[in-house]
Amino acid sequence: MATALVTGGTGFVGSHVARTLIAAGHTVRILHRPSSPMTVIADLPVEHAIGDVTDDESLLAAMNGCHWVFHVAAVADYWRSDKARMYHINVDGSRMVFEAAERMGVKRVIFTSSGAAVGRPTNDQPADETIRFNLPPSQLPYGHSKFLAEAEAYRAVARGLDVVIVNPSVVLGPGDLNRTSGEIIVELKKGGVPAIPPGSATLIDVRDVAAAHLAAALVGRRGERYLLGAHNVNWHDLNVLAAEIVGVKPPPLVVPRPFVEPISLAVTGLRALKVPIKIDGNQVRLSGQNIIFDCRKAWRELGEPQIGLRQMLQDTYDWYVAQGVFEKY
Repeated sequence: MATALVTGGTGFVGSHVARTLIAAGHTVRILHRPSSPMTVIADLPVEHAIGDVTDDESLLAAMNGCHWVFHVAAVADYWRSDKARMYHINVDGSRMVFEAAERMGVKRVIFTSSGAAVGRPTNDQPADETIRFNLPPSQLPYGHSKFLAEAEAYRAVARGLDVVIVNPSVVLGPGDLNRTSGEIIVELKKGGVPAIPPGSATLIDVRDVAAAHLAAALVGRRGERYLLGAHNVNWHDLNVLAAEIVGVKPPPLVVPRPFVEPISLAVTGLRALKVPIKIDGNQVRLSGQNIIFDCRKAWRELGEPQIGLRQMLQDTYDWYVAQGVFEKY
């Protein structure tokens, strides 16, 4: 059995990675800040390492005696966050994690990148791992930051570190405390989704993502990236199914594709005027595109996802209900 450090282990994906590792018999240490909420790991028998991915001393101490490092920590909600901070944590922090792992003799690092770091095909077909990030950084700064972080991973591999990269698509499931993707379900229940965008996305349950992380540690190939996804679905069908699960009527309108860009520009302008809008213009723009992935490589090498779309949505909703998120609505 291995001793594993999980950065970002108090968060959505990281907590499930920790849970999966413990269930498999491994020892888990979690790196987190003193102020990190313990809600989703309160029941887990983990070791705690206080620190930060941008603090070299705490990284070295946290990795002492570790066989594996699961580097999950990141700023993902870029529309709510300062971009400079996001790049610092996602890029500089990743570089520091890889360098610390080299110095401490860690056997393998599993780096949680993102499907957002993968490029878009020109023929509107599903993207695979071979497609290089090709969007303007200003349109998808989070994806660009993860692309740069992957470049740091490849540099570490060239120096001799064993790194496997996993690229989750849109992740749903129980435990999304910060509502990074779960906001879809929350806003639908609250009646905050006025219209359905015309695009498509690839979704996967967080528990399948965690299982793929463990498989990457065990059988993933050094220097490879693996797209993690289970369900390619258009936003209309997703909203109809989710509305049925949460007990509301689906949004009555589907945004015509030619209207997406003007709406995106309008949202950008309103946010510049400090109007409190929960999404940004780039999210609107991307929601009108078919951002779907060919995940067969990960299915072959790491195992196929097990959780269906309906169960994923139901479990996401049930978790928010149990947390009392809808009590005042």
